[in-house]
Amino acid sequence: MQYMSNEGLRAPEFAWLGRADYSLMWQRMERQAQLLSGQQSGQRSEEVVWACEHEPVYTTGRRGVDNRRQAELPAPLVRTDRGGETTFHGPGQVMLYPILSLRKRKLGVRDYVCLLEHSCIDLLADCGIRAGLREGLPGVWVGSAKIAAIGLRVSHGIVWHGMALNVCVDAHWFAAINACGAGLGVTSMDAFIEPPLLVDLANAWYNLLCARLDAAV
Repeated sequence: MQYMSNEGLRAPEFAWLGRADYSLMWQRMERQAQLLSGQQSGQRSEEVVWACEHEPVYTTGRRGVDNRRQAELPAPLVRTDRGGETTFHGPGQVMLYPILSLRKRKLGVRDYVCLLEHSCIDLLADCGIRAGLREGLPGVWVGSAKIAAIGLRVSHGIVWHGMALNVCVDAHWFAAINACGAGLGVTSMDAFIEPPLLVDLANAWYNLLCARLDAAV
């Protein structure tokens, strides 16, 4: 579905990229962000929303602390330029990567974080899962368990990286790190329902995000 806002802003183009290597995806996001900001030899590009599922990898933010529970992780660790702490990405997870111009959309960073998190809450509600936010903690939660993580990078008015929604993730990947803090856990959609296909969830999430972007104009 292609939305047009009241200000004539086109909805970002959507693409499902299937199973993707994290480092290659990061490079692709950086190049797209540079194109969108006009930093690449005067070239311009449109906003996009990419969705994928990663090969197993642990990532940590640029100021992230080492929160490993074991010395040797069962998958590679990549230090990135996003915000946030160490988390896991891999099979059974939908990654949503909106690459947008906050400046053009007149959105502040906090407003965008709230918008993105609530688009995920909308998606979960449509699937029959009641989720919400926890004061002072990023991401989306079901009770005391995190079901979706968020980590962003903003430069020159452009935002990239995004959110990871646990759909049917093997819990052993999270056992190797302290992903949420003391007394808090991690959960997946399959703890509550028989989840849809990842590609179908990604498409639905994109449409809900577009609806919230449109409402924010």
